[in-house]
Amino acid sequence: MLLITCPYCGPRAETEFRCGGEGHITRPGPHDAVTDEAWADYLFYRTNPKGEHRERWLHSAGCGRWFNLARDTVTHRITAVYPMGEALPEGTAA
Repeated sequence: MLLITCPYCGPRAETEFRCGGEGHITRPGPHDAVTDEAWADYLFYRTNPKGEHRERWLHSAGCGRWFNLARDTVTHRITAVYPMGEALPEGTAA
């Protein structure tokens, strides 16, 4: 089991959280100018790296807030946790 440190509540068991997929994905727009191909790419296509990866997580059984997390997909080692809207902290490999 992972021990995830919520930036708002502190360390908690992974069962309190829900992964929201790849982080730092920008929604295409404006909505009336987006092609079907661009919309499909946004909805369905994500990277699936072996190694460092940035993800969105929701503290669903806690504060209910979203945050970003940098995690190694092979070892599950968490290298950074940071609030939504912020860039990956300097010195993190992801």
